[in-house]
Amino acid sequence: MLKPGIDKGTPNPLIASPDDISLRTRRRIARRLLPFLFALYIVAFLDRMNVGAAALQMPGDLGLNERAMGLGAGIFFVGYFLLEIPGALIAEYWSARRWIARIMLSWGVLTVLMAFIHTARAFYLVRFLVGAAEAGFFPAVIVYLTHWFRNTDRAKAIAAFYAAMPLSYVIGSPLAGLLLGLHWLGLRGWRWLFILEGLPAIVLGVITVFYLTDWPHQAEWLPPNQRQWITIRLEQEQREKHTLGSYSVWRALRHRNVILLTFCYFFAVAGNYGIAFWLPTMLKRLSGQSDLRVTLLAALPYLAGFLTQQMNGWHSDRSRERRWHAAIPLLLSGLFLFLAIRSGQALALALVSFILVGAAYYAFHPAFWAVPTEFLSKSAAAASIGLINSVGNLGGFVGPLVIGSLVARTRSFSAGLLCLVGSFLVAAILMLAVGIESRVGDPSCR
Repeated sequence: MLKPGIDKGTPNPLIASPDDISLRTRRRIARRLLPFLFALYIVAFLDRMNVGAAALQMPGDLGLNERAMGLGAGIFFVGYFLLEIPGALIAEYWSARRWIARIMLSWGVLTVLMAFIHTARAFYLVRFLVGAAEAGFFPAVIVYLTHWFRNTDRAKAIAAFYAAMPLSYVIGSPLAGLLLGLHWLGLRGWRWLFILEGLPAIVLGVITVFYLTDWPHQAEWLPPNQRQWITIRLEQEQREKHTLGSYSVWRALRHRNVILLTFCYFFAVAGNYGIAFWLPTMLKRLSGQSDLRVTLLAALPYLAGFLTQQMNGWHSDRSRERRWHAAIPLLLSGLFLFLAIRSGQALALALVSFILVGAAYYAFHPAFWAVPTEFLSKSAAAASIGLINSVGNLGGFVGPLVIGSLVARTRSFSAGLLCLVGSFLVAAILMLAVGIESRVGDPSCR
C-alpha cells in the first residue's frame, strides 16, 4: 500500500537515483583522498628539489663546481630508477597505504641527514639514498588512484594530485629563500633547509597509515550504497579491459606504447629538471638580486604551470582525447625555451619565456599519465607505470648534469638549454607516435 502523499509516478525522495549516487560518491572520494595525496606530493617535491635552492650556498661551503652540483642533483634519479617497478607492484599486491607511509618515513629521515654532509662524496651518497627511498611513491599513488577513480575521472584526479608538483615550487622557492637566511646553532641556511623540509615527511608518513584506505570496500567513511556503487563500477571496468585483451607484466613492459611513453617521459623530464635545478642560478646571474628575491622569481613558472595543468586535465577528460593534450604542451615547452635562450641578458624577456615554459610543461602530465591505465590494468598497469616513471626520471639525472657540464666548459647556459629544447621536441614526437589500441568505453584515444 502506498503511503499518503506519494503516488506511483513520484520517485521516493528517500531513494537516491543512480546519477545522484554517482555524483555524491565521486565527490566524497575526491574530497577525502585528493587533498591529502596533494599534501604528500608537495612534501615529496620540496624534498626532491630543495637542492636547487641550496645550490645558492652549498658550492661555496663544500667546494663544489657546477659539474659536481649537477651530478649530485641528478644522482637522486639513479637511486630512484632502481626501485620504481618493485615499488609499483608492492603497492598493487600488498598495500599502497603502507608502502607510501614507508617511503615517506625513509626519505624524510635521509633528507634531514643531507644537512650534515661535508664532502662531495657524502653529497652524492645521500642524494642517491634519498632517491632510492622515494622510489615507488609516484607509481604507488597512480596505482592507488586506479583503485578509486574511474577512467572518465582519472585525468582530473591526476591533475589535482599532480598540481602539487608546480605548487611545491611556488611554496618551496620563497620558503627556501627564507630558510637560506637562517644561521642557527652554527649551521648555515642551506643545512636548515634540509632539516626543516625533511621533518614534515616523517610526520605525514605516520599519519598516512591511519588516514588512507586501500580499497573502496574497506572504506568505513563511505556509506554502504556508495561503497557498493564505486566497487561495482571499477570491477566492471576491469572486466571490460580483460575482454579487450589481458596483458601479463612482461608483455605489458614490451608493449610498443609503453616503450614510446617511457622514452617520451625520459626526454620530457630531462628538459624539465635541467631547467628546474638551474633556474635559481640562472636568474641569480641575470638579476644579481638577493637569494629571497631570486627564489620568488623562480616560483612564477610553476604558478603558471598549476593553472594550465588543471585546465588541460579537465579538457582532456571532457574531450576524451589524450595524445594531443600531452604532445602540444611539449612542443610549446621547446618553443618557449628557445625564446628564453634568444632573450640573452634581458631579464624581463627571459623570465616571461621561462614562465611560458612552466605553463606548457606542466599541462602535459594529466593527459600523459591517463594513457597507460586506458589499456592496462592491475599488475600490468602497475609495472608499466613503474617502468615509465623510473626510466623517465633518469632524465632528471641527465638534464642537470648536461647543463652543469656544458656550463663548466663554456661558462654559458645557452648550449645546455639548446640541448633541452631538442629534448622537449623529441618527447613531443614520441608522444604523437603513441596509438592506443583499445579503450574502455570509448575507442577514440587516437
